[in-house]
Amino acid sequence: MNQSIMTIDYCGIIHRVQPGAAITLGREADIVLDEDNPFLHRVFLSIQHEHGLWWLKNVGSNLSATVSANGGAVQAWLAPGGSLPLVFPQAVVWFTAGETTYDFDLSQAEAIYESAAWERANDGDCTIGNITLTIDQRLLILALAEDILRRGNRGAGSIPTSAEAARRLDWQVTKFNRKLDNVCSKLADLGVRGLHGGPGRLASSRKARLVEYALGTGIVTQDDLGLLPPRGSAHPSPSPTGA
Repeated sequence: MNQSIMTIDYCGIIHRVQPGAAITLGREADIVLDEDNPFLHRVFLSIQHEHGLWWLKNVGSNLSATVSANGGAVQAWLAPGGSLPLVFPQAVVWFTAGETTYDFDLSQAEAIYESAAWERANDGDCTIGNITLTIDQRLLILALAEDILRRGNRGAGSIPTSAEAARRLDWQVTKFNRKLDNVCSKLADLGVRGLHGGPGRLASSRKARLVEYALGTGIVTQDDLGLLPPRGSAHPSPSPTGA
């Protein structure tokens, strides 16, 4: 039976929960994540100790969360109403409310599972399961996750629009959207949930889910930011008249 204290680290503020107890997170919860974001549920997540295990529960009605453990080797997508046993020594929880993506760390002394990690190839591509992401696909993800990575993956950060991310890479928006479609389809085929809203229909929140998954698995890290072009180096797009 796991009798470890659960430690929650949000923006460097530490909360410790004793076995048998519970704590909530949200806009008006035990742990206030962001009281000014109207898209964030008043009470979004609950961490409870039940039946000898710690559980993460999504008690919200609209938002989902990504849970990453063991350096990104294990990922889970927690939809509204879902519950997940916390069985690893450390985990990171990511979620997006409105235009802001948040994260916090969980840790406990006792755990029962371990796992292997994904591999990065020497040519700059990275392999996750049976899927290889090209350097362009990683650049796309980096452009979307840049603000969060530069903040050190701590607390909250913003995800740019497709047009803003395309300008960051000096790409046309059509090229960006085509590559976004491709990487989302690749990961969805691998079993990553939340990148499609249904058969043949992309979810409006797919960029947020893609960033959460990529950060959680370590597909992109702060060390990769040097792959992005220097700011201000992009060339202006030609006008429709060719002038």
